[in-house]
Amino acid sequence: MAKSQETFNKKENQNKKIKKRKDKLIRKEERKANSKGGGLDNMIAYVDAYGHISDTPVEKTKKEEVKASSIEIGVPKREEIDTVCTGKVTFFNEQKGYGFIKDLVTQENIFVHVHDLSEAISENDRVTFEKAKGQKGLKAVNVKKI
Repeated sequence: MAKSQETFNKKENQNKKIKKRKDKLIRKEERKANSKGGGLDNMIAYVDAYGHISDTPVEKTKKEEVKASSIEIGVPKREEIDTVCTGKVTFFNEQKGYGFIKDLVTQENIFVHVHDLSEAISENDRVTFEKAKGQKGLKAVNVKKI
């Protein structure tokens, strides 16, 4: 007759796994019994007209009707960018073909590429340009010297 393939270690490990499962079930049952949840009623929250969260429902006399179409979800569209702006070239590298223009109104730096120039520019030149959306932000297009 052949020997059993189960060794002492295998039996011991199997018994440990079974014991862990039982302990886990016992702990789960204890948590269920001792939980303070109380079901769905304790989880509901109400928002009053001022945006404050409370446990009590809002009175029907104080409710206001809100049209679903008046609720804006998401970010509103940006307004159109100014058509023609003036600025000063703060940096321009002719070998690399790019630079930056400082807008005189908003004081923001705007990227400019050599392909968007209508004539050659250099540093400290005053220019007119249009803003356009580029890959990494705003860029200047149709750049002309003043």
